[in-house]
Amino acid sequence: MYHAGKDGWLFLTGGTNEVADQYRRIPAMDRVLRLWRRRIRRRIRRCEGLGTRYLHLVVPEKLSVYEDRFDGLTLEPRLGPARRLGAVMRWSWKGRRAWIDLLGPMRARRDGPDLHYRTDTHWNIRGCLLAYRLVCRACGATPRTDFLDRPFDEFEAVLDIGNKLDVQPLETVRSYRLFRDAERVGGGALIDAYTTAGRLGELHTGAHAVYRNRSPEADPRTLVLFGDSCANFAPNGLTAMLAETFREVHFVWSSNLDWGYIERVLPDILLVEQVERFLLRVPEDDFDLAAVEAERLAALGAAA
Repeated sequence: MYHAGKDGWLFLTGGTNEVADQYRRIPAMDRVLRLWRRRIRRRIRRCEGLGTRYLHLVVPEKLSVYEDRFDGLTLEPRLGPARRLGAVMRWSWKGRRAWIDLLGPMRARRDGPDLHYRTDTHWNIRGCLLAYRLVCRACGATPRTDFLDRPFDEFEAVLDIGNKLDVQPLETVRSYRLFRDAERVGGGALIDAYTTAGRLGELHTGAHAVYRNRSPEADPRTLVLFGDSCANFAPNGLTAMLAETFREVHFVWSSNLDWGYIERVLPDILLVEQVERFLLRVPEDDFDLAAVEAERLAALGAAA
């Protein structure tokens, strides 16, 4: 399930996504990567018909970045799915234009300040900020430069991999409050309902929020972001950074696209963010946000 490396680094190796197995050259993984390439190419073509720029960002696993801290774990990072999918996406000009390579920049900076939490699967603020800057560069937006100067809360916590140990290590967490110019103006039905029920930590797929930024410095474009917990609707993640940058940002917690929603919004940019280990599942792009919201609200009401 996990591997204890050097200097307190913990690595997720098992679980429902069979993480370590994704770093093997096996036919099943080869097929998954071919399906992903085909799916992304179809997304690019459909976005072109809408006048929308498509961007794809994979957040690397710690296994892909920090093999120098494995301490006994036998695994080949060069076979990681993000590296291999990025390589095939670069075969074409359109693929290169859509693919945001975060793995290379993370590996280049791994000897500096940590980019991931040592006892968690997620990136920290510095890893998120690196990804944000790469997104801005890919679409020609001017990045904000003051995020690390904004208010934050700092505390000690047991994080997700650390929680699996008999002796649970504490790690320092710095949670930034990034929202300043952007405000939520739409969506949020599930966020509000789960907050009221005291169950916000349980909300994942189907979470939805729309942000408007009236600052004269905001990029005038609209961006739709389909993502996961690395993007999130919290004030300390990628969604918040983008909402502070663009005039309008829509966040949907899903890697499976809702084309009806996208066609109603007609964004300038469609960004998909996903954690590397979730590449194991290739979506059909048949997500129905409204139906999922209704289902979640009904289930929440029944449980009340």
